[in-house]
Amino acid sequence: MKTQSVVEAVRAEARKVLVGQEEPFTLLIVALLAGGHVLIEGVPGTAKTLMAKTLALLVRAEYKRVQFTPDLMPSDVIGTQIFEPSTGQFRLRRGPVFTQVLLGDEINRAPAKTQSALLEAMEERQVTIEGERLALPDPFFVIATQNPIEYEGTYPLPEAQLDRFLFKLVIDYPPGEQELEILRRYHRGFDARRLEAAHLQPVIAPGDLASCREEIGAVTVEDGIISYIGAITQESRRSPDLIMGGSTRASIALLLTAKAYAAAQGRNYVTPDDIKGLVRPVYRHRIILRPEAEIEGMSPDTALGRILARVEVPR
Repeated sequence: MKTQSVVEAVRAEARKVLVGQEEPFTLLIVALLAGGHVLIEGVPGTAKTLMAKTLALLVRAEYKRVQFTPDLMPSDVIGTQIFEPSTGQFRLRRGPVFTQVLLGDEINRAPAKTQSALLEAMEERQVTIEGERLALPDPFFVIATQNPIEYEGTYPLPEAQLDRFLFKLVIDYPPGEQELEILRRYHRGFDARRLEAAHLQPVIAPGDLASCREEIGAVTVEDGIISYIGAITQESRRSPDLIMGGSTRASIALLLTAKAYAAAQGRNYVTPDDIKGLVRPVYRHRIILRPEAEIEGMSPDTALGRILARVEVPR
C-alpha cells in the first residue's frame, strides 16, 4: 500500500535527527494523514518542537512557529487589516496561521481570547478577518505544545478547544540508552537548530497526501468494530471515575484515525487492537475525571484502561 510506504519512508528519514519517540512520531504522521491536529504535552527539552520541524521538512510543507505568551493578541495569530497612508487603502497582513504546519508552542500561556483565534482555523480551515473569510492552505496541520508542570502564567485550554485536537500525545523523558545516544549525536556535532546539516530529504509533497487519504478512505471497517467504538464511548459516559465521557466527535476521531493507522500498517481493514491502541491518545483530553478519582491519584489513561477492560472486544 502506498500509505504504508510513505509512513515507513518518513519514519526512516526522521531517525537521522530523532532518537526514540517512535510511537509519538508515528501518531503525528497518522494525524496528518487523517486531517486532524495534535496537542503534545511534555516537560521542556523532550524534542516536541524537533518532531514538528522534522515532519514539516519531510512532507515539504511550509512551517511556522508561534510562541504563545500572555500578551499575545488574536491578530498576532490570524492577521489584521493595516491602513496604508500612501494609498489610502487597507492592506491585509496575514498572520502565521497562513501556513501548512503551524507549531503553537506553549499554547496554554495565551489567554482564552487568543486561544479561541485558532478554533475557527482548526475546525473550518479558514479565518475571518474584518468580516472576510479567508481559506487556509491544504494541508493545514496544527501541532500545539504545553508544559504539564509549570502553571504560573498559564491558562487551561477550554474543553471546546481541546476537542478540536485529534490526539493528545504525552512525551516523557527518554530511557537511559536513548539519552546516551542523544548525547553522542550532539558530541559528533548534531544541532537541532540546523536541521539542514542533517541532510533530511523530503519524502512526499503535500499534494501526495491526497492519494494517501483516498487509500485511507477505502479501508474496511466491519460493523463489529463500529459497535466496539460506540460501546467504548457509551461506557466512558457511564464510568464512575468520570464527570464527562467521550463526545460523538471522539467516536468519529477514533474511527478515522483507526483507518489511517491501519493503512499505515499496510492493511485495508481495522482490527480491535487498532482501536485499543488509539483510545488513550484520542480520549485522554476529552474526558474529565471526578475529583475523588484525582485525589486517589488516578490519571485519564488509568480511567480509560478500566473502561476498555469493561467493554467486550469483538471477535
